[in-house]
Parts: sequence; C-alpha cells; structure tokens
Amino acid sequence: MSGVFGRTPSGATRRGVIGFSLAASGMAALAACSDDGGTEIDVEAQSKGAMEGFAADQQFTATEPFTLSVLWTDWPDLPIKDSWQFFTEVEKRTNVKMEVTNIPFSDATEKRSLLISAGDAPTVIPLVYTGEENSFVSSGAILPMSDYVEHMPNFQKYVEEWDLGDMIDNLKQADGKYYMLPGLQEVSVPVFTVVIRKDIFDEVGAGVPQTWDEMRAALVKIKAKYPDSKPLADGFEGASMLNYASHAWGARAGWGFGNGMVDDGSGKLEYTAVTEGYKQMVEFFRGLVEDGLLDTDSMTASNDGSGGGSVTEKVAGNLVFAASGSPGTAIEFQQALNETVGEGNHEVVVIPPPGGPAGQIVEPRNFWNGFMLNAEIADSENFIAILQFLDWLYYNQEARELIRWGVLDDTYTKDASGKITLKPEYSLNAYNINAGAPTDIQRDLGWSNAVFADSSESRALKESYNSPTFVEYVDAVLSSRTPRDPNPPAPLDEAELESSSLLATPIKDTVDTNTLKFILGERDIAEWDDYVGELEAQGLQQYVDLINTARERFEEENS
Repeated sequence: MSGVFGRTPSGATRRGVIGFSLAASGMAALAACSDDGGTEIDVEAQSKGAMEGFAADQQFTATEPFTLSVLWTDWPDLPIKDSWQFFTEVEKRTNVKMEVTNIPFSDATEKRSLLISAGDAPTVIPLVYTGEENSFVSSGAILPMSDYVEHMPNFQKYVEEWDLGDMIDNLKQADGKYYMLPGLQEVSVPVFTVVIRKDIFDEVGAGVPQTWDEMRAALVKIKAKYPDSKPLADGFEGASMLNYASHAWGARAGWGFGNGMVDDGSGKLEYTAVTEGYKQMVEFFRGLVEDGLLDTDSMTASNDGSGGGSVTEKVAGNLVFAASGSPGTAIEFQQALNETVGEGNHEVVVIPPPGGPAGQIVEPRNFWNGFMLNAEIADSENFIAILQFLDWLYYNQEARELIRWGVLDDTYTKDASGKITLKPEYSLNAYNINAGAPTDIQRDLGWSNAVFADSSESRALKESYNSPTFVEYVDAVLSSRTPRDPNPPAPLDEAELESSSLLATPIKDTVDTNTLKFILGERDIAEWDDYVGELEAQGLQQYVDLINTARERFEEENS
C-alpha cells in the first residue's frame, strides 16, 4: 500500500469483498470505435486463434493455442504455484496458456507503474480499480478498451442486463474513450464496513447501531463493561473506516478520496477535505480517541494484505468489539474467537455502514477490480482472440463460477436449484467452508485466487461462498441504505493531467497527514483554519478550478 490513504486494496484481505434501460450515451459507450476514431483492426491479419461468431455465454476455445502474459500480484499468505489446477484447467478449456510476471502485494502499485512506464508490462494488467488508469492514458501505454468492446459480447450483455451503462459511460477520459474494463457486480454494496461482536452489543443493551451517534453510545457502554478495551478499530491505516464513514457526513475520505471533489449543491465541485462535513467527521473520530473508544494503533499500523493481523488478535482477546472489515474479515474474527471464547459463545456480524448528518447513505454503486491491456497488443495477430478470451474469463458466468469453485462435479456439485456445495474432500478455508478437509481449493488448486476471483460476480455467485449473515447484510443495505449519487466525472486532458498531478499530490499528502493528526490528537482542531490555509498556499483553488473546468467540458460534450 502506498500512503496512509492509498487506493482500495487489491482485495485488502484475500476474502475482502462483496429490467434494463440504457441511456443513449450508455449505448454509445459500448460502440466498437468512438466517433473521433480508433485504431483500425485488420480482422483478417489479427484473428489468429479467434472464434468465428463468438457469442455471450459461449465457451471460448482458441482455434489455435497461444500464450498470454499476465501481471500477477503475490499475496504474502497465498504463494502462487505453477502446479495450480487453475492454470491447467483454463488452458485445457481455452487453449490459452498464462505466463505470469510476479509482483509483491506490498508495493504492487509502484511495481506496476514502473513496468508500464518502462514499456515492460505484460499484456494483461489485472487488479485495476477505476481511476488507476488515468496516469497511463496520455502516454499511450494502455489500450483504449472502448474502441474494441464490440468483440466482447459477455461484457456488453452484462453491462446491459445489470443496468451499468451510465456507470461505464463515466469511465470516459477527456478523449471520450475508456481505458480499463472493470469488474461488473450485479448488486453493489460496500465491501468494507463495520464488523461487530453482536453478542457483546446485545449484552450491554446497545443493539445494532444504525447511525454513528448510536455507534458511539454503544461503544461507551462497552467501554464501561470492558474498561481495558478500545472497542472500535480499523486495521487498514484508517483508510477503510474513513472511506465508508465519510458518506455519512457527505464527504469523501480514505480509499474513496479519489480526486477529492464533491458536488457543492450548486452544480460546482468543491474539495471535500476543507468542507464542513469533512471537519465534522474528523471531530467525531477525534472524540472517540479522546474517550478511549478508538484503537489508535489500528489507524496507523501498516497493512501488508495478509489480513486483520493485530486487530484480529485484539478481537480474540476481548479488547476490540467492532472493526473495519469485509465478510471475509468476519470469518477471521470468528475463527480467532473460536480459539479464545469458544465456538458458539460469540456472534460476529457485518452491519450496514452507519448513517449520519447526511442521511442513511452509502458509497455510490461501484465496480470492482478489472484490467487494462498493454497498448502494444493492438498489433498482435492474436488480438481478437485475446479480447474474446478475456471477455470469457472476466464476464462469462460459467467462467466466473469456475474461477471461484473449480471444476463442476470434481471439486463441487450443483443441484437443480443452483445451490453449490463443495465436495467434502475439499475446503475453502478463506471462507470457512469444509474447514479441515485435506485439499484447499484456493491454496492448493488456485481457485478463488485474489487476482481474478472477486472481479465480476452475479449476486447468486457472491452469495454462494459467503455466509448467511452476508446475505442478510446485502438485504439490509439494499433495504435500509441509499447509494450516494456517482462522483461527478471530470476527465482531464494531457496538459491538465500534468498540472493536476503537480498540484494534487502535495495537497493530498497534507490532507492525509493532518487528517490523522487531528483524529489522533497530535494537532488541535482549533487549528483547522490554519490547515485550510496551508492547502490554499499549495494551490488548492487552482486545482479546484482545473477540475471544475474539466467537469464543465465533460458535461457539454456528453450532455
């Protein structure tokens, strides 16, 4: 992870996640080539290995085998194995062999950037979140995917069926094209939220908090009952908690900070980190620290991607009773508590992000990680076959089930209702399924791997490996929370990108540093105006004007 409030993690923990009407602009976003021109494909020369008439929901099998280079992020607790069934089975079905270039999770973003900048990146660059492609557009290092999606029928089908056209349209850069294809989610709920010891919340008479004020009241009661505890923790350098909490104050923070811009209510954009809502959020968490309710170590300790770490230990030791996490984190907590308080003596649940002054709202409906392509691939004789293969791998529903569960009737079974059951000789320990079985389909066979498995999912597939409490969480979010409006797109042209980078980086560094200082009490909140002045001295107004200019241009050109 780079920086305290770095990008949404590549899974963060390996288990981290979670009637059509398309506007005309959404349909335009799916056109084969944008109106301002795209690279022409020599279909005859670049169709080696491609299937004629390839269609959605069809098994892709290259008519001639080929090898495809892929950038692979190594998690510290999930070492990749050449012998994984994942690789051999995908090759068996598709005639495509993956050749991987490995980078460590700890500095994956930096390593990826270096490879792309040097022209040494593999063809396929996975684990890309929306916005991460921006810095590579102007150099021409990555492929404008919108020029070629006509060759990706699965992608087009599920964008339409899941009503994602407007969201895809918002991926456009200043030239009207988009340069990455995201993971598509049929339902979108916050992946990271608060995981609580519900048995303890019930024990002190708090129930499940629906707002941050209710959360604070519950933490006070827990602190009184367990005085040695600091009952709330993050575990992701503050970036997770501030991300999902910020929406309750109408702000953006942590992993979701993005370009830092929010709608000011008049159609203009303003910088979130100087708004009253952001200040109120900081003051709220500062108050938790002052009263010993927030574990300060968990706001600063580095996360290497291996899981909850010390927070899990504190949960197991009755020192933390609520923490940032995903359904996978909840499983980690449950497993740890089984060893300390005993199985059946605790109840761990994932709750919807609490609401606040801005209402019972959560993050905008979102994509999950997808991929970029090295621009050099546009000249490949296998170009169309590669597009077809990736369309199958990322968006075909049978392929998605394969990547999650392995081989039907080998590692798992599926009944007439669609219910999936892992065979008893196999486990998926990451999700506490058949724990203790001799072969873990993730660690030993490569299924449910962190590079591909979480990217695109139907609701049914997502629920197939998660616990019943996760299903309850999805239902609770969809029924009780309102997704925030999408962040207003303001794509920058090449000159603006350069100016923006020079301005935005030092400004955000100041925001990150001082946000934590205010929360941890290392800087008095009375100095808020001084902090705002420091940002202004770094060119904040110039940055805001630049983004607003880009926003106005985008609206005019895409109205």
